Amino acid sequence: MKDGKCPRCGSGRVYAATDMPLKGGPFASNSIPVSLTSIAPLDNYVCIDCGLVESYVADEEKLAEIERKWSQVQAREGGTQQ
Repeated sequence: MKDGKCPRCGSGRVYAATDMPLKGGPFASNSIPVSLTSIAPLDNYVCIDCGLVESYVADEEKLAEIERKWSQVQAREGGTQQ
């Protein structure tokens, strides 16, 4: 969706909240916990036609921290994960 096209319905009516103020602050609701003392702010993209939402970690340093601290999901043979 970062390219402005919805992968579900093909619409070009995608909106983003990448510049939302305080998304990474101490009371951030637009974030995910990385560890007990660390949060990762999110950029959200929404398709206005079908309602699909995609979220991306906004801070590249947090991606590296997630790689160090979280467990990697192993792909299953023959299909997608649920």
